[in-house]
Amino acid sequence: SVPMKDSLPLLFQTPPAWARAVLQDPVALLIDHAFLERKAANNALELLTKWPGNGVPGWVETMTAVARDESAHLSQVVRLLARRGGQMDRVHKNPYANALRQLVRKGEQGEVLDRLFVSALIEARSCERFSVLAENTEDEELAKFYKALYASELGHYKVFLRLASKIAGKKNAEARWQEMLKEEARILGEQEPGPRIHSGL
Repeated sequence: SVPMKDSLPLLFQTPPAWARAVLQDPVALLIDHAFLERKAANNALELLTKWPGNGVPGWVETMTAVARDESAHLSQVVRLLARRGGQMDRVHKNPYANALRQLVRKGEQGEVLDRLFVSALIEARSCERFSVLAENTEDEELAKFYKALYASELGHYKVFLRLASKIAGKKNAEARWQEMLKEEARILGEQEPGPRIHSGL
């Protein structure tokens, strides 16, 4: 089994039945996953250019490293997809991530804090889902792939949380984080089922 799943503070735990359902269409799942990695790389670059210094030492280096990792994951998913006869579509919708982004408050400090928390939530939920997929697939290639990604995304999740604490201070950051965790569980519960990493049950 994949270690450290319990260290994620998510308020909703994904059951194995979810993995069994989405793994019935692994190509569609991989297409969705490829778009997630692309969006994650874009998100890190956006954070880098919108708040380039932000008074946080290492901000630029951190965001560059995250963007590089996510781009590497994208190329891995695309290779896996190609081997299975699939390719990325031109259009992709992610209602889960879009709903999370609606929570972002406008205005300098609140906005950057919330952007970091949305990024952390997406990484944490992806992590949890990769873990459930790795534990519930008969496909050895996919199991190995999701296990490897779990560790990397867990690192990104922790980085975003650490930056949030530096920006807002531990106490303020923690209070907002608890609110965002509740919202994430609600948003996930409203998602339609289907072969997507952030789909509902």
